[in-house]
Amino acid sequence: MSDTIEKVKCLIIGSGPAGYTAAIYAARANMKPVLYQGTQPGGQLTTTNEVENFPGYPDGITGPEMMMELQKQAERFETDVRNGWITKVDFSGDVHKVWVNDVKEIHCDTVIISTGASAKYLGLESEQKYLKLGGGVSACAVCDGFFYRNHEVVIVGAGDSACEEAHYLSKLCKKVTMLVRRDEFRASKIMAARVANTENIEILFNTETDEVLGDGQVVTGVRVVNNKTNEKQEIPITGFFVAIGHKPNTDIFKDYLDLDDTGYIINAVPGTSKTNVDGVFVSGDAADHVYRQAITAAGTGCMAALDAERYLAAKDATFEVSTSNYN
Repeated sequence: MSDTIEKVKCLIIGSGPAGYTAAIYAARANMKPVLYQGTQPGGQLTTTNEVENFPGYPDGITGPEMMMELQKQAERFETDVRNGWITKVDFSGDVHKVWVNDVKEIHCDTVIISTGASAKYLGLESEQKYLKLGGGVSACAVCDGFFYRNHEVVIVGAGDSACEEAHYLSKLCKKVTMLVRRDEFRASKIMAARVANTENIEILFNTETDEVLGDGQVVTGVRVVNNKTNEKQEIPITGFFVAIGHKPNTDIFKDYLDLDDTGYIINAVPGTSKTNVDGVFVSGDAADHVYRQAITAAGTGCMAALDAERYLAAKDATFEVSTSNYN
């Protein structure tokens, strides 16, 4: 083995709630975890202004503050937290190989993938502006809907997730306007019927977002355009929700791990964090396309660390038994 290749017992890829929780458990199990933060240190939660649904924070906490506290807790148990991101892997042999920033090579006994998923946005400059300001743009109704209680909001999307989030918002908000790009839903009939039959949900078909409007700090409205008539109108709102899907950050694993049609890593054994490659485990939104919450991500981070520890223990036990035959 070259002197330039580092040997790591437990490598954690990603630094959201899943990655940091995995690090806390792995460190306490004396697995000496090394965690690479990735391109977005702290994960999606760093774009969330207020977190009020994570246990242990009775007064709420901002997403960035919460991630800093999780990092400090992981480092307290001597997790080696590093800047940089994993750009290539090779899980074809007994040794799990990864490369950091296309340069540094690491050989790992176990790998915990916590790379998460990225919400898809429309890409409008005004949308991104208010997203970064935390001023009214969100991709998670369950996370942020509470802040718009008794307000009027817009949600963009036409699939089952969009319908679910619109229905969720309808229980909190005064009015929910759905913007559907085509003349029909992509959602299942039962979900489409649910929103259509909800009194305070208005559905605008053949309608797209032209501009998110605001006062420079918060969202105050949205300008939409009918893609059949080109007619534009402005809708006064305080919240702009985007529900057009998520993309799991799993592209570098596709040659080695089993992924579903949308790129989420498939758990080889349901109810565990195991993948189809021995010694490689997954936690958080890289495998979860249903719940996508900080608390569920943290829970699977715990599972991944425990599964990794048991994998190493079983491997060590097998080695001890095999070598004892020669004594």
